Amino acid sequence: MAKGPKLPGSQPQYKPRRKESRSLKRKREEEELDTLEKTAQEFDASNLSKFSELPISRATSSGLDKSHFKVLTEIQRKAIPLALKGKDILGAAKTGSGKTLAFLIPVLEILHRRKWTPEDGLGALIISPTRELAIQIFEVLRKIGQRHSFSAGLVIGGKNLQDERERLGRMNILVCTPGRMKQHLEQNPDLDTYNLQVLVLDEADRILDMGFKGAIDAIVQGIPKQRQTLLFSATQTKNVNDLARLSLKDPEYVSVHESAASATPGKLQQHYIITPLPEKLDILWSFIRANVKSKILVFLSSTKQVRFVYETFRQMQPGIPLLHLHGKQKQTARLEITANFSKSKNSCLFATDVVARGLDFPAVDWVIQVDCPEDADTYIHRVGRTARYERDGRAVLFLCPTEEKGMLARLQTKKVPIERINVKQNKKQSIQNQLQGICFKDPEIKYLGQKAFTSYARSVYVQKDKEIFDLEKLPVQEFATSLGLPGAPRIKFLKGEDVKQRKNAPRALLKDEDSSDEDESDEDASKKEKKKEVRTKYDRMFERQNQNIFTSHYTEMVRHDEPEEEEKEDDFLAVKGHGYGSDAEDSIDPKSGQRYIQVHGKDPLLVDSKRREKLATSKKAMLKYKGKGTKLVFDEDGEAHAIYEFEDEEEFKKAGDAEEQRGKFLDEETKRVAAADEDDKSLAKEKKRVKKERQKARMLEEMEDDDDDDGGVQLIPYEEDDRGVEERDDKAPELVEERLTKKQKKWFEDDSDEERKKAKKAKKRGKVVEMQEAPETLDDLEALAAGLLA
Repeated sequence: MAKGPKLPGSQPQYKPRRKESRSLKRKREEEELDTLEKTAQEFDASNLSKFSELPISRATSSGLDKSHFKVLTEIQRKAIPLALKGKDILGAAKTGSGKTLAFLIPVLEILHRRKWTPEDGLGALIISPTRELAIQIFEVLRKIGQRHSFSAGLVIGGKNLQDERERLGRMNILVCTPGRMKQHLEQNPDLDTYNLQVLVLDEADRILDMGFKGAIDAIVQGIPKQRQTLLFSATQTKNVNDLARLSLKDPEYVSVHESAASATPGKLQQHYIITPLPEKLDILWSFIRANVKSKILVFLSSTKQVRFVYETFRQMQPGIPLLHLHGKQKQTARLEITANFSKSKNSCLFATDVVARGLDFPAVDWVIQVDCPEDADTYIHRVGRTARYERDGRAVLFLCPTEEKGMLARLQTKKVPIERINVKQNKKQSIQNQLQGICFKDPEIKYLGQKAFTSYARSVYVQKDKEIFDLEKLPVQEFATSLGLPGAPRIKFLKGEDVKQRKNAPRALLKDEDSSDEDESDEDASKKEKKKEVRTKYDRMFERQNQNIFTSHYTEMVRHDEPEEEEKEDDFLAVKGHGYGSDAEDSIDPKSGQRYIQVHGKDPLLVDSKRREKLATSKKAMLKYKGKGTKLVFDEDGEAHAIYEFEDEEEFKKAGDAEEQRGKFLDEETKRVAAADEDDKSLAKEKKRVKKERQKARMLEEMEDDDDDDGGVQLIPYEEDDRGVEERDDKAPELVEERLTKKQKKWFEDDSDEERKKAKKAKKRGKVVEMQEAPETLDDLEALAAGLLA
């Protein structure tokens, strides 16, 4: 740094050096990125064991180090180097093997090497099947990406769509669930995916199945095909149709457990118990009572069962904290329950399959599956909530005698080692009497028990694998008694097609069948006779006699054979004329003698009652019998035509069936409207794209002359504080970002290039002294003061 006083009007000597250092810094960063890209393409992962050995940026390395990630797992060692080279990946590994980092690290590195900025738009899209898993992925992304200057968002539903759409346009990385993302793609013009670089599907086999098929197809259709795609799951799909839907280009299949002896973690102890259906709750209660110092996760097949078991067990107080989690709960409650179960050392969580995939609950001791999973893949994901990251864990599966043979065969096919154990009869407690007492005292719990019964029956009935699931072989009456119910509720769907046919049959046909039924009881017949005896006021009205007798005053008002007006001038209440209006003509048929009212544009109105005569006196009522006015349009020659002209009937019939023509017309109109909608969306996105490119170019120009440090969008979620989860969830939206430090232009400022150049020149002419270091000595202070005085 130059020292000593400066002459008045002279420029500081350190500014050119500062400019030179900035240019050198940018050049050095570009060289580092080029070196990083070249190293990643040539990297040999044969002896890889630690994260520090990966060809990744300093920002990612620092985030991994601060998050205490040191040693690579097997799936990370195989998948990350391939993903860094830009290849599509199908990754399959056991639960708890670290698949999240296997796709988050490549996402950060790819965007970093391509110098991604907020003006470039959405660069990476990470899709998760459940909200809880999406939140978990975002938390890991926040930790390892804290040194990067990317903006990240979490879109999982449960919030106002308008609040989310305002922020989505500035996101670089988006973690989302399929349904909410599809909604934004269809309704949010600010969300532009034209520049998407990476698509990630976590738990890909679940996302690609029929439950999310529509949402995934819509998302894939709205993103560019030239992208990198990463698919990860514990049970990966190899379906050609699925891969074709995602436009994968020569994907690398990375499997960790394909050659392993087991598809489940090695330290997981797996057992099953043959349990009759009516004894399931007894054995579950006995098990929880015997393990009150453990952390237990219990899977049930439906939401109603989860609620019923939770409410009844909570009243019986087993001696361990109880929680319940299912998809019908509000987002705030789900987050709070997930956090409480993760922090607890001993508790029992009743849950549906909404927590079966991907969630990392620390130190789960037992996974109990009260209801049989729908397939072996679901079993693998359920038991994967324990024995994670080489820890110990135990799992128990309850199987009905009818489910044993088929389910064990499916598990054997998937390389799942499982052993049978027996329940000690002296330790089994029956809770049937207690459940009956609870249902008797509380009608709401009784109603919930009935719903739990029907929901379990339906969950068995809808399963495709009938070798395992056969509702007719299950003792449903005894199962209802074991729930504390006085009797088994009626199961409507068991009657099958007969009920559907009867429901859809014409009423007349059903009436004939009922009348020909010989088994009809006397009680039903007497009820029908009583129904026939009921007479309404309308029946009495139509049975009334002498309806032609009216008051003389009323007859005088509506009759038509009245004398001339000159003879009735003194009659104050007499109606002049027939009152039918100028368009109506009164006439009498000479043959029948009946009176008609001819209204132009309509058929003649027969006046055969006093009510019709009264109606004829009302202009408002007569409007129904007049034809609607025709709107005419004039062509260039001045000739009038109807605005809608009917096609010739013969030509119409030659064109085909009316329904086919109608369907064809609707299809054409639908396509036309969809095309117009796409044009509008593309125009809006093109304007947004051009605006972002201008902003990026302007930012690069300002970086050349600006001395401030680079502003960035930090990957920081909502601030952690002492507020409760509910308050924090309401105050902090799921979309998390931090705006650029650059000030917005005022309404009166011109955005043209000339004005910006003038502003830059004015800034350069100002009295600015730039120094590389802070002044420390007296000479430094004197030099700074001289520069300011100049």
